[in-house]
Amino acid sequence: MKFGYSGIILFLVVCILVLSGCVNQQGAVEEMYEVLENVVDLEKAFEEQQEPLVSLEKQEKEIYNQIMAIGMKNHAEITKLSDEALPLVEERRKHLQTEVDSLQTAEEEFKKIATIKEDIRNNEQKQFADDLYDLMMQRYKVHSELADQYLEALAKDQELYLMFKEEDISYEKLEALIADLNQLYGKISDTNERFNQYTTEYNDKKIAFYKKAGFKIEEN
Repeated sequence: MKFGYSGIILFLVVCILVLSGCVNQQGAVEEMYEVLENVVDLEKAFEEQQEPLVSLEKQEKEIYNQIMAIGMKNHAEITKLSDEALPLVEERRKHLQTEVDSLQTAEEEFKKIATIKEDIRNNEQKQFADDLYDLMMQRYKVHSELADQYLEALAKDQELYLMFKEEDISYEKLEALIADLNQLYGKISDTNERFNQYTTEYNDKKIAFYKKAGFKIEEN
């Protein structure tokens, strides 16, 4: 069984230094800047879930590997290990929910850009703003797909460990469930790559927009 929700690219934080005399932009561009930086703050909870999720996945994978190494010869030990794995599944679910809540809140804030960007008069800046908006909305859409897939995988993980605890386990059902999980985690890995790609493209476009708007920036 593979685990595939680690390594998500963290949301790039761009420190903006608005220096006297450097920025004369007013109105829509400044409003857009404020919203974009609010989104960074709102996504911090999302970022904070990545490390614990990776750690939980590693712990659970170690237990799974132990179970597979034992085989079905020692039911008592397999039951013990399964009982250790089940709480990890639940912890992963809690971290995922926190992550989802964070991005949903950030998305609601980001949607303000749809109205604000229509007031940008500079055609080149407006095009950057349109592209930025489209990229981010695609990013949120892909994350929604990712979360749904991961929730499905968590449900199947739970089903797997409960099945391990059965004394009269059906090997055909067990093999089928493990195959389903491997396929599902493969999809998660692919979706995760798409999410990372949108994040990278958005961050690059955001920096370009800030530069085009005349902000002096420092990238961390």
